[in-house]
Amino acid sequence: MSGAFKLPNDFWSSLQVTPQDVENLHSFLFERETPLTLRDLTAEFVDARIKEERAAAELKQKANGRSFLPKETYQVGDQIVFPALDWKPGKVIGVREGVNPSIGDFDVLTVMMDDQSERMFASNLRSHFLNEAPIPVPENDDLVPAAILREYGDVIDKKLEAAFHADESLVKIAGRWFPSALLVDINRGQLNLAEAVLDMSGGEPLPTAALIKDIELPAGINTKLAEFSLNYALQDDDRFDEVGPAGQVLWCLRRLEPDYVREIPPPLQYTPIEHDRDVLSGAMKNLEAQLDDELTPVAEGDLREDISVVTISLIYPHLRAGTLPMSARARRLFPTAYESERVRFTLVDGKTKQRIPAWVVLEHGYVYGLREWYKSHQLIPGSLVQVKRGENPGEVIVEVKSQRSSKDWVRTVMVGKDGGFVFAMLKQAITAEFNDRMTIHVPDFKSLDPVWEKKRSFDELVLLVMRELTKSNPQGHVHAQELYAAVNLVRRVPPAPLFYLLETNPVFKHVGDLHYRLDEE
Repeated sequence: MSGAFKLPNDFWSSLQVTPQDVENLHSFLFERETPLTLRDLTAEFVDARIKEERAAAELKQKANGRSFLPKETYQVGDQIVFPALDWKPGKVIGVREGVNPSIGDFDVLTVMMDDQSERMFASNLRSHFLNEAPIPVPENDDLVPAAILREYGDVIDKKLEAAFHADESLVKIAGRWFPSALLVDINRGQLNLAEAVLDMSGGEPLPTAALIKDIELPAGINTKLAEFSLNYALQDDDRFDEVGPAGQVLWCLRRLEPDYVREIPPPLQYTPIEHDRDVLSGAMKNLEAQLDDELTPVAEGDLREDISVVTISLIYPHLRAGTLPMSARARRLFPTAYESERVRFTLVDGKTKQRIPAWVVLEHGYVYGLREWYKSHQLIPGSLVQVKRGENPGEVIVEVKSQRSSKDWVRTVMVGKDGGFVFAMLKQAITAEFNDRMTIHVPDFKSLDPVWEKKRSFDELVLLVMRELTKSNPQGHVHAQELYAAVNLVRRVPPAPLFYLLETNPVFKHVGDLHYRLDEE
């Protein structure tokens, strides 16, 4: 067919997935006998649709008449279509003998084209390249699967996935789809054996291949089909949790997962505070983005920029819980999963190369597993931790900018037994680089527990913290960033509710550049 075959401009963006499309993909999966990803199936769908539309267009064009071939003979009145001329139709209005001794006998056709123009063509010509050679088809973007997938792949993925979810005969596990009719039966006894294997691993997640060795499946089964079938059976059993990063399937027993992976650590638990983000100034929103708080909403545009390294200023709740925030910037550096909310991966110390088992808790936006690492580096609230993209899949690099231990004057919190607290500038041993505005030394983490337990109202608590901070500043001014770090010593709160309070409560007076003073007169 000629390069004139084109699809409507909105063909791929507006197409609907039909039951026949799903049935065709069923057949494709049956033939392959291999579970495939959604993108694999989208590629097959696109290729099949192109062939289907091309065939339909050719059939429609051929209905206008015989396809012209130079070797054929034609009569006046014959309707002809010309593949080499974009399948334009014409009608033979004259036939005469051709004159060219070098090529022998042939006919000359006079054809009235559909635009009323007359053209002449040679026929009854035994030797001509159009008789044998296929007509070249230019690779236009609207007909090239790879180009279509680049532009419309995500749109088609969503439509196909919706159709697959509505089809009970297709099942999905770890991002791959397969007909349920072909699954290998996995019984209760085999699942119990899988549980025993994971029990022996002591909480260390294992790949499906490691479990298959011990559950005694029938011989001769396709390896990928066996793994998919076991994955599906494990997914339906509450004892098991799939915790591998996208592209890797790892299984763990839920009961062996760390407590702070299955539930939010107390220091990170946030009781929502009513506020209006639209009230925040542009400067406040800029600071909010820099603070890398996992509770700050992630806007769609936040995930577009490619980032390979993020430096995070630790706040007390994360230091106490042994966690890192998965902020809008940081989350692009950590592994994700197709379905699981918990992902097991490895943190690598950028200097010592120490490997640290860790967990991404996607639902609540934090990374767990750093408590001992924090202790080994003697980090304090305000210390800087650099997070880099790992060199291998499933790995993330963490690094502390260490410095020779020295005594520095830093803000220090002192807590009374009654839950009262004060701030004082004291000399403390510092072993790592820190954020000047967010550094607050805590001599004993447990000493802050009575403050958390006192359950003051948010407004009261912020006012109390602000009063104490202003005492150590000769100008009586406090920066919003300092206040954020200090308030998080005594209650978990993201930046927005705090900044909203600063903007709306008249007791806080803005004196420029996000510095505030109290006006309690």
